[in-house]
Amino acid sequence: MNQQLNIDDKRIDGKAVAAQLRRDIAGQVRARREAGLAPPGLAVVLVGEDPASKVYVGSKVKACAEAGFVSKTYRLEADTGEAELLALIDGLNADAEIHGILVQLPLPPQIDVQAVIERIDPAKDVDGFHPYNLGRLAGKAPTLRPCTPYGCMRLLKNAGVDCVGKKAVVIGASNIVGRPVALELLLERATVTVCHSKTVNLADEVAQADIVIAAVGIPGFIKGKWIKPGAVVIDVGINRLESGKLAGDVEYDSAQLRASKITPVPGGVGPMTIACLLQNTLEACEAVEASLLH
Repeated sequence: MNQQLNIDDKRIDGKAVAAQLRRDIAGQVRARREAGLAPPGLAVVLVGEDPASKVYVGSKVKACAEAGFVSKTYRLEADTGEAELLALIDGLNADAEIHGILVQLPLPPQIDVQAVIERIDPAKDVDGFHPYNLGRLAGKAPTLRPCTPYGCMRLLKNAGVDCVGKKAVVIGASNIVGRPVALELLLERATVTVCHSKTVNLADEVAQADIVIAAVGIPGFIKGKWIKPGAVVIDVGINRLESGKLAGDVEYDSAQLRASKITPVPGGVGPMTIACLLQNTLEACEAVEASLLH
């Protein structure tokens, strides 16, 4: 029984942290409405019929409603051309009721993803993927931050993890998670190593880490025996196994025996992504008002 209690104490409950953040945001939106201010507005664009994307979009629309946001959803056919999508983004950029624009990835092959990301007004780029916003993060002056990395950092802070001087190892170098989360860790003055599929002696790199952030998209890729005793593990991976069960990138059962704190899958990083999307949209809305005052 005591061992089970110790294991439960190690779990970083992303679901609970995200729920509290969403309650706080909803309270701020209520206060805005009572003060006669416009609520934040989020536009979500879905191209095609990708099943996972449809689920994600549904979750985001529901979260907007619960927070009191204005929410607009645009569902386009899978054969939609790039020009049509870019024209929609131009319209949303000009829509004063919309403070955040999110184009759900992945996109069909006929559409250039980077062209779409760069067409979104950086001030409405609540995914945080625009080169301007990534550049601000790299330049130590972040504005709208990539949601999943931002969520990882909020979980670390909520768990009382001090990153200063710690050795952090990020496994995965994508523009969505790996690279920006490395920049986030640098902001917190951690010593950061970014690893990927070609890293030599990956197990040795992980074994030295005080903080491990796994974002490779391969179930069980990070072995529990690699984890340094007492390390903090943030598992970004959400992989669906043939059994239908969700699994992370880290071997959870063995890793939790060595880690001091660890996120479960599901219920860890996942809920934080949507909560941070709402936070970004609220901040984008407030930034518009601040610019009008000046």
